[in-house]
Amino acid sequence: MPLFFRKRKPSEEARKRLEYQMCLAKEAGADDILDISKCELSEIPYGAFATCKVLQKKVLIVHTNHLTSLLPKSCSLLSLITIKVLDLHDNQLSALPDDIGQLTALQVLNVEKNQLTYLPRSIGNLIQLQTLNVKDNKLKELPDTVGELRSLRTLDISENDIQKLPQLLAHVRTLETLSLDAASMVYPPQEVCSAGTQAIQQFLCKESGLEYYPPSQYLLPVLEQDGGDTPRDSPDGPSDRLCREEVEWQNRFSDYEKRKEQKMLEKLEFERRLELGQREHAQLLQQSNNQKDEILQTVKEEQSRLEQGLSARQRYLDAERQRLQEQLKQTEQNISSRIQKLLQENQRQKKSSEILKSLENERIRMEQLMSITQEETENLRRREIASAMQRMLTESCKSRLVQMAYESQRQSLVQQACSSMAEMDERFQQILSWQQMDQNKAISQILQESAMQKAAFEALQVKRDLMHRQIRNQEVIAEQRWALSSLLQQLLKEKTRREEELREILTELEAKSETKQENYWLIQYQRLLNQKPLSLKLQEEGLERQLAALLVDLSAEHYLPLFAHHRISLDTLSRMSPADLAKVGVSEAGLQHEILRRVRELLAAARIRPELPNPPKGEALEALEVPTAPEELPEPATPSAPPAELEMPTSECVVCLEREAQMIFLNCGHVCCCHQCCQPLRTCPLCRQEIAQCLRLYHS
Repeated sequence: MPLFFRKRKPSEEARKRLEYQMCLAKEAGADDILDISKCELSEIPYGAFATCKVLQKKVLIVHTNHLTSLLPKSCSLLSLITIKVLDLHDNQLSALPDDIGQLTALQVLNVEKNQLTYLPRSIGNLIQLQTLNVKDNKLKELPDTVGELRSLRTLDISENDIQKLPQLLAHVRTLETLSLDAASMVYPPQEVCSAGTQAIQQFLCKESGLEYYPPSQYLLPVLEQDGGDTPRDSPDGPSDRLCREEVEWQNRFSDYEKRKEQKMLEKLEFERRLELGQREHAQLLQQSNNQKDEILQTVKEEQSRLEQGLSARQRYLDAERQRLQEQLKQTEQNISSRIQKLLQENQRQKKSSEILKSLENERIRMEQLMSITQEETENLRRREIASAMQRMLTESCKSRLVQMAYESQRQSLVQQACSSMAEMDERFQQILSWQQMDQNKAISQILQESAMQKAAFEALQVKRDLMHRQIRNQEVIAEQRWALSSLLQQLLKEKTRREEELREILTELEAKSETKQENYWLIQYQRLLNQKPLSLKLQEEGLERQLAALLVDLSAEHYLPLFAHHRISLDTLSRMSPADLAKVGVSEAGLQHEILRRVRELLAAARIRPELPNPPKGEALEALEVPTAPEELPEPATPSAPPAELEMPTSECVVCLEREAQMIFLNCGHVCCCHQCCQPLRTCPLCRQEIAQCLRLYHS
């Protein structure tokens, strides 16, 4: 059954953190790190890819989010081509992109605590990958292309469903640490997996028919390139260096003062803009409140006006209805009176017929009495009948016309009353619809005003938070400025003290000859060599005696620590080239070719004749203990250096001004940096000479 994941909407705090981290990554002078962890992201935003591509970021940290895929739509993996460290642990990734191998500069990949079910085969193209962490996923096997990771040093596949390791993993000769669940392994067997990384690699090499070598012999190609810089002596004297240093410090101090003044002006400008913004917000708030009050008052007035108009209309309709009812009553009364008249007229007609009969009888009686002729009687009778009939017809026509007029008038009154009632109902419904529309319009306008006020309040709150954050940053910056000013004062005092000491040393050096000056630096270098750390001496003693004797014979005994540190043997030298020796630190081209030639001769002689017995331990020690400085002259030479108790003063690092200076730079001999700060340096911070070699001092 498919699962549908709904995108979680990030909280306000997570959204603010994301905006802050993106702004911090885009600021001038920002480091090479983009950290958008703990932002409740369901996908990496497009702006992060654009930032990594434009600003050449090297570290991308996206852990502790809700990511289900690494690449969103319309984004390319080539935007992360410069990334060296990619941290994606504690997400919901179900798979990595199939073209993950395009990140050729990637050195560390951490996908711990995800939902990965497989690794893409293109992961073998990550030739610079040194650390791969896929702990706590759902992997069942590793691809064979893992064996192509020639620089891999650490691999963690624990808390997965992996039971077999690929046999090609034996080709990863630089692997130092392999973490897995030994109890669930089938190949290699559990006892081999429980014995550690070396036993697993030996088993895989044996299965593949390869000869096993420890990872220390293969770590040399993985080391970062130093650029092959060759040391050069600076033509400037000590006085020029002091002048340049003084000018540089003055320039730095003036730049610091300018930046301080600029920050103060920016702070004043920000406070002024903040005050203006607060005033504008107060005015906008007052205006919105006034508008809201005006709208409410207008709505109230309109509602009261509508209610008054409605009541007046209702009263008008009631009066009209009463008037129509009275008209109907009056009409009915008129009709009833006319009907009464008609009835009375009918009665009169009946009476007239009776009268006619009585008249007829009277006429007959009169004829009989008066003996009127027949023609006069008939004429008289015809005239009377015609007049009576004419009267009856006229009365009936009048009654019919009155009845028709009454019926038409009644019908017209009823139709007029119905039409007026329908018209009144339509007007009433229209008035109600207008009132509802006005109410809806007023409500929508009030809701819009409230939304605008809410947005303005949120913007003000965000602006206020930003203001508080900037104020806190200003306070922190002020504290840092105070600390820097105190450190600067201390450095200036230290600078004046050192300038005085250097002037004294220069006056002493000018009084001595060049031979004595050279003898002084050789004596100092010999003292440094005598103070080698115990671990370095043990490594030098662990070198092959023939190799140590060869370096002493070639006057290259100062490279013994380098050969001991990289564990270089005669067999390793036979497979190295002059370029490899240059990477180790042997910079002289003639010495490189001579060392390789002598090593090949020694190995050829060892193949021809049986191996000679080892020389006694005393002879090897005598070979190792050849002094690197000439013996002192018969006449006592007073060195121009400070007394013995001041040769190794406890001084602080001139870069971080926190830790103790532990490194000596050759060929200048200055001790001015700690172990952490000297790694990126290529020139001495004091004399600006190029650094040929760095030696660490250990105090017993």
